[in-house]
Amino acid sequence: MKSISSRENSLFKSIRKLEESSKDRRASGKTLLDGEHLIEVYLSVLGMPELVVLSETVAGDHNKRHLLDKFDPASLVTMPDAMFRELSPVKTPTGMIALISIPAAKPETQQAEFSLLLEDIQDPGNLGAILRSAAAAGVQAVFLSKKCADAWSPKVLRAGMGAHFYLQLTENSDLVKVADKLHGSIVATSLDANKSLFDLDLTGQVTFVIGNEGAGLSAQLEDVATDKVMIPMPGKIESLNAAAAASICFFERVRQRQHPG
Repeated sequence: MKSISSRENSLFKSIRKLEESSKDRRASGKTLLDGEHLIEVYLSVLGMPELVVLSETVAGDHNKRHLLDKFDPASLVTMPDAMFRELSPVKTPTGMIALISIPAAKPETQQAEFSLLLEDIQDPGNLGAILRSAAAAGVQAVFLSKKCADAWSPKVLRAGMGAHFYLQLTENSDLVKVADKLHGSIVATSLDANKSLFDLDLTGQVTFVIGNEGAGLSAQLEDVATDKVMIPMPGKIESLNAAAAASICFFERVRQRQHPG
């Protein structure tokens, strides 16, 4: 197990850049997983990370041996707790970070049975929550516009709780062009719509379109929707958080497919 003790170490510097900079993540095609849960999900779905960085406290914790024994010792790196805290994006560091290559989306994602278009979702917590619900509901392909938050940032990854590894994610997408190539229903929620989400047949090939937290969907993307629906809200609140609205849409499809008719 390799040990790092200097902040001038090239590996330490490169990991810190990945934590701080979306530009560095895009250029290198790599990102960081913070915490045991994310790393275990990655292991179970996609295999071994390239590198696992441990604080000295975690490296010496016998209760972590069940996980650490799964890794090649050559891929493990330890460093003093104080240095590790500088790399961790959370206030209370977990003591374990993995370096991975960002998975590439497969070409056939545009033929997915259940898809999602995300336009300018800018809050990392919202984006991660949407991806988590999408994965739970069985969404297969997600296309994100250029102004969405970095899907592979540590903050979005934490909020997604491992959802990323079950989805085909394509960033920097021209959503109008993507929509033109999709089959089935393209469903957009709109406060001005007259049709209820619950009255729409969602049992076939479906793509949901979710817009920016404040501005909603652009006119161009609304125009490509085959169906515009509203989520009935009998209470006194006029609108829902983007992540909450998305979850309602996803699981209405789940409900319809489990209980057709």
